[in-house]
Amino acid sequence: MALYLRILYIITGLTGVHSITTVSKVSVKTGKSISIPCLYGSQYKNHVKYLCEGPKWRFCRDVVKTNKADPSGKYSISDDKRQFIFTVTINNLTNKNTDYWCVVEINNGPDYGGHFQLSVTRGIPRLYVDHQRITGYIGENITIRCHHSNSGEMKWCRLGRNCVTGSSGSIDGAAVTAHMRDPNVFTVTMSGLKSEDSGWYLCAEGDIQIPVYLTVTEKPITTTAHTFTGDGTITTLKNEQQRASFDLKILIIPLSVLIFIVIVVLFIWLILRHKQRKADSSVTAMARVEVAYAEVRPKKKHLGKVDQEVIYANVGNIRRKQAEMSLPESDGEIMYSSVVTIKKQEGKY
Repeated sequence: MALYLRILYIITGLTGVHSITTVSKVSVKTGKSISIPCLYGSQYKNHVKYLCEGPKWRFCRDVVKTNKADPSGKYSISDDKRQFIFTVTINNLTNKNTDYWCVVEINNGPDYGGHFQLSVTRGIPRLYVDHQRITGYIGENITIRCHHSNSGEMKWCRLGRNCVTGSSGSIDGAAVTAHMRDPNVFTVTMSGLKSEDSGWYLCAEGDIQIPVYLTVTEKPITTTAHTFTGDGTITTLKNEQQRASFDLKILIIPLSVLIFIVIVVLFIWLILRHKQRKADSSVTAMARVEVAYAEVRPKKKHLGKVDQEVIYANVGNIRRKQAEMSLPESDGEIMYSSVVTIKKQEGKY
């Protein structure tokens, strides 16, 4: 029984019960990049997905996987498990990059994939859009311009859903109108957008498609402010400009406060340093001031008391003072001379 189920599983895999929905052929310019969506079954949302390069399924080469990035940077892959779409991006295209396969890895069984082809040209592509990724707002309209070179039938489709081929229709409840008033331009307008309208769409002409990813989001709230200038004119600013100005003020105010604090601290430090230096200078000057006393005694040949003249010498000052000294009894001539250095003191000498 197990062998039978195994054989049945392999047969269903080979007969296309497992399938991937993607583009069939995309026209791109040499050196550019292209993103390709690949829609898979919801039961495989947790499986590994990868891109395989080569025209033949059995001999294609794995170039990037969701669990292993491409070190060269030429290929990238992402998986949207909510919408069951993985997207592969190929950069710096050349005419050698033409055949690829979007593949889902099947555990204990054969992988399954969907083939797409790139038509790489040096000139203008057969079908292209201004931007492959666009943004619309809930409740509003979005317009897409598909540029084409042939006069075939044009249509606008959602990947894996229905298409609008005429001048009007709807896709998942979103109203779609289309026209070709401009030469070689297929203009599509989607109205009454909802967040559920986000996803991959295709602009198609015959067997050529170009995928477009639409993001539908809330529109940013904008307000206007009127500024009256001196000459009587009124300047209107959007809230983004006001926000930028407000953000600038947020930065300027703390920076100004910080600079002010630094200046005050530096000023106080300079004052304290000046006072400290002044105090140190006073102490040093007082410590260095010395008083020198010089005593000179004239020669005397008699005993007794004599009036002695004492000279006091001080730095910057010379004072004279009469003093009375007693000499010892002696018959000879005696002369005393002494120099004494002492610290200057307050009070009477």
